[in-house]
Amino acid sequence: MIEMQRHPIHIVPSSRRTLVRPFVPANKYQVEHILFRAFAISKKERKQILQDACDRIEVSPEVIQRIFLRHFGHIEHRIPSNIELTKDDKRFIGAFFTQQYALESTALFNPSIVPHPIQDKEGVIRFIISLRAVGEGHISSITFMEGEIDADFNISVAENSPVVYEPERFEHHYEKELMIKKAHELGILTNLNRDLFQHMADEFSYVELTKAINRTFKENTTVSTEELEISMNNIRSLALSNFSLDFTTDNITERAIYPASPSQSNGLEDARFVRFIHDDQQVVYYATFTAYNGKTIMPELLETVDFKSFKISTLNGPGASNKGMALFPRKINGSYMMLGRQDNESLYIMKSDNLYFWYEYQPLLKPTYDWELIQIGNCGSPMEIDEGWLVITHGVGPVRTYSLGAVLLDKEDPLQVIGRLKKPLLTPSKEESSGYVPNVIYTCGAMVVNRTLVLPYAVGDVITTFATIRIDDLLQAMRNN
Repeated sequence: MIEMQRHPIHIVPSSRRTLVRPFVPANKYQVEHILFRAFAISKKERKQILQDACDRIEVSPEVIQRIFLRHFGHIEHRIPSNIELTKDDKRFIGAFFTQQYALESTALFNPSIVPHPIQDKEGVIRFIISLRAVGEGHISSITFMEGEIDADFNISVAENSPVVYEPERFEHHYEKELMIKKAHELGILTNLNRDLFQHMADEFSYVELTKAINRTFKENTTVSTEELEISMNNIRSLALSNFSLDFTTDNITERAIYPASPSQSNGLEDARFVRFIHDDQQVVYYATFTAYNGKTIMPELLETVDFKSFKISTLNGPGASNKGMALFPRKINGSYMMLGRQDNESLYIMKSDNLYFWYEYQPLLKPTYDWELIQIGNCGSPMEIDEGWLVITHGVGPVRTYSLGAVLLDKEDPLQVIGRLKKPLLTPSKEESSGYVPNVIYTCGAMVVNRTLVLPYAVGDVITTFATIRIDDLLQAMRNN
C-alpha cells in the first residue's frame, strides 16, 4: 500500500492579482481620438486624474509612473513632434494606454516544480513552481511562485505579489538555414516566400526580414496582393514566435509569461519545466508548452538559467506535433529524449540530436487499465532515481476522469518499461469531483528529494496542493503488480 501525506496548502486563483500591460486600440483613429480628448483636459485636472489612477493600483507611485511613461512610448509616434510634453504630461497620457488584466481570475492549475537555481539555506530545499493561470477570455499565462521544503518535508509557499509586470521583449537574430528548415517543417515554405531568403544574410534580424518582405511587395507583379500577404505573414509569424523576454523585477511572483506572439495569442498551456544538465555540466531550465492561437496548437520551448531572462523557440519535426511533451533531464546515450503523445491516446518516446527538431518517435505505453482507457500521457519530465526513470502519468477514464499513475523506465534504455502501477496513484474523490473542470487531478511536474516524491497537483483546475510519497513505497507497489 502506498502511504501518501497530503499537505495543508491550497493555492487558489485570485482576481486581485493583475498584470499591468499596455492598452493600444488596433484602430489608429481611436488612438487619435483618445489623444485629442486627453489634450483637451486642463493641466490642473490632469494632476488629480493621474493621482487617482496611481492610487487605484497596488503598486508604488514610482513604479506605476514609470510604467505609464513606458506605455506612453507605444503611441508617442502619433503625437506631432512640435508639441512639447513634460514627463508628467507623458505619464498622464500613458495612463490612458494602460490596462490591468486579472490573469488568474478564472483558474490557476497544472503546476510544475523544479529546484530553485539558488540554494542558500542549510537544511532547506528551495523550489520554484510554475502554474497555468487563466483569466478573461480564457487566455492562459505562466505564473511563478517560490517555496521551501525542510528536513521533515514540511512545505511552505511564499506569498504572491498582487501585481505582475510584463517583461521587455527582444527579437532573435535568425539563422537562414534554420528558418528555412522550420518553415518547411510547418508547411508554410512556398515558391512565393522561398525567394525571400535568397538575398538574406546567413544570419539576419527581424528588421532586415521586414525590409525584405516590404521589398518583395514592391517588386511583385505576378500574384495577387492577398496571396502574397498570406505567404509573407506566415514567415513573419514564424519569426515572431522565436524571441526573448527579460524581467527587471527581482520578485519572481511579479513575473508572468503572457502571450507575446501570433502563435500564442490565445494562450500558453501546461508548461512542463525540467532542470536539464548538459554534458559540460551546465544547468539550463527548459519547459515545453503548448502555444495556442485559437485555431491551431504549436509546441514551443522556454529556456532560462535564472527565471529572469527567457528564450522562446518553436519546436519542429513530425515528433513535435501534439500536446504534452516532456524533456528528459539529460541526454541519454548522446541523444536528447522526450515523452509525448502523437495520437491523442498513447504515450510515446522520442529522441533527437537537435533540441529544436524531433523526427524519431515510437509508442511506449498504451491505455491498459480502466482508469486510463480513453487516453494516457505524461505528467511532467521523467525523474532520475537509482532504479531508473520515474514518470508520473495521467490517465483518462469513465466520465473523462483524470487520474495520476506512475511508471518506471530503464535508466540506460528508456524504451523498456520495468514498472507500472495498476491502480491510480491519485484519483478524484467525491469531494474533489467538482471544479472549473470536474473530475480532474493533474500535474505538469514533480521532483524527488531524498527518496521522497514531492508532488504538486491541481484539483478540478481550481486548487493546487501538495502530496509527498516515499519512493520505496511506490516501487514496492509496482513490484506487487
